[in-house]
Amino acid sequence: MPLKAVRTAYSYITGAGKVPEVSILDVASYIVQKLNDITPMRLHKLLYYTQAWSTVWEEAPLFKEQIEAWENGPVCPFLFDLHRGVFSIEKSSEIFSNSNADLLSVNQKETVDEVLRFYGKFTGQQLQDIVLYEHPWKFTRKGCEITLASMHE
Repeated sequence: MPLKAVRTAYSYITGAGKVPEVSILDVASYIVQKLNDITPMRLHKLLYYTQAWSTVWEEAPLFKEQIEAWENGPVCPFLFDLHRGVFSIEKSSEIFSNSNADLLSVNQKETVDEVLRFYGKFTGQQLQDIVLYEHPWKFTRKGCEITLASMHE
């Protein structure tokens, strides 16, 4: 493993270094600011991809909250509990009252921007159809965490 990756992983695990504490709400807020209003299904799938791409490109997770394999694809239970019953999430949504998209570093924003460039054109249903054929979701038992290691493969 390259020294940079070891330092990044150590910084993430210990909280040392320059790896900011970014929550899934900060990343979700950034995504919604870019795409305006969005369905929860689409948001969860885009968050899944930002986490996966960050794990591969930066060799570190983007946020600390876990993502689980649910019936319709990857979902973050923490975020789901905040928007339960909502069918469209806007940038002025109350769920973002404690979020700060400015906490994302330049590299983190670039990762999210690339995910949005690649997957942002798809609807929630289209993203669901794509993700259901991918290894991390297919080989994780429903209701269990999709691990960072499986996203990295």
